[in-house]
Amino acid sequence: MRSTIESTSGAASAEAARGSRFAAIFSAFRHREFRLMWIGAFLSTTGTWMQTVAQSWVVLSLTGSALYLGFDAFLATAPMILFSLFGGVFADRVDRRKLLLVSQYLQMAFAVVLALLLTTEVVEVWHIFVLSFLTGTVQAFGGPAYQALLPILVDREDVPNAIALNSMQFNLARMIGPILAGITMATLGAALCFWLNALSFLAVIFTLLLIRTPFVVRRSTGTTVLEEMREGFRFLETRKEIKELSFLAFTAAFFGIPLVTMMPVVAKEIFAAGPTAYSWLMAASGAGSVAGALAVAAISHRKRKGRIALLFQLGFAILLLAFALSRNLWLSLFVVFFTGATLLGVIATTSSLVQLATTEEMRGRMMSIFMLAFRGGMPFGNLASGWVAEMVSVSTALIVNAIALAVVAISFLVPKTTLREL
Repeated sequence: MRSTIESTSGAASAEAARGSRFAAIFSAFRHREFRLMWIGAFLSTTGTWMQTVAQSWVVLSLTGSALYLGFDAFLATAPMILFSLFGGVFADRVDRRKLLLVSQYLQMAFAVVLALLLTTEVVEVWHIFVLSFLTGTVQAFGGPAYQALLPILVDREDVPNAIALNSMQFNLARMIGPILAGITMATLGAALCFWLNALSFLAVIFTLLLIRTPFVVRRSTGTTVLEEMREGFRFLETRKEIKELSFLAFTAAFFGIPLVTMMPVVAKEIFAAGPTAYSWLMAASGAGSVAGALAVAAISHRKRKGRIALLFQLGFAILLLAFALSRNLWLSLFVVFFTGATLLGVIATTSSLVQLATTEEMRGRMMSIFMLAFRGGMPFGNLASGWVAEMVSVSTALIVNAIALAVVAISFLVPKTTLREL
């Protein structure tokens, strides 16, 4: 009888432990406002990924050029360099809800314009370039407001978990969106992807209107935008960890994101395949990112996250090299799953560390600087990788990027740096 009781007690303890681990992974979902924002953002991001996949394929079909593909990605992300610092200041001095709503309305309008151009079959590549730049400009103002909003929706101890779960929704959408895009393009045409993206913005608009948490606004004290921007840089000078985290994010974006941008080139040139193989590669990467987000969420309450971020980057570099050398589609799908997981690990971990290292008054500006580093690395990395892919080969471009990422990670891991000890 005693052994039976002990066995029952042990089973109950194991069940409780599993429940506790599950609760820890999804702890941020305890907060109603975060759940609402997560659902709205997920639906909208799924639509965005559908358009991203369709747009890349349309650009490649119109031009047949990897360089043009990289240039379109450059135009979509270059505004982050130009305007994100201003976006960070506005996120700290105006109503973040209104700023986000305006951002969503404008992005929805741009998607409708592209959908109309494709539906009427009058689209030219310069149309896509212009609208990519306009969309990126709007995101430069909406992005810092969204990033500054997340910590308000949860308790401070749940901030790293919220960052990881937010990354999970983004990458779950990155997994589902390309599959839906591939099916849609193959059956009903690329234009429908743009129409569905426009419709998806209604989800995040609706959830923004439902959230009851006050959108913190730091009333202006008469200082100008430029003075507040300088105040942000003075604060940054006192935070060495934020500078190192921003540099790591820049290198991850510059050398890592081109893997996603060059995916249609990989599908077309290496595997001689069409949009279906491209969408499966993107979906595998997205699935890996979801797994990576869950892993980050599970360890969100652990210490030494800086070291973990560096190990993630080193692992990503090794996997990226393997992907560049692979000539088997099934092997590439397997490898790209883990590249998605490790790249997500770098981004989510560094982002949560920046959120914890700043203050509420500076949150918008610090997140805009971090986003400037991360999103700013994308256009130049995409442009550089597109040029190497055009002049030499897409495999060479990815190999160079893998080596650079490994060098950066090792340079922070070997000596006793601030980042390694976070």
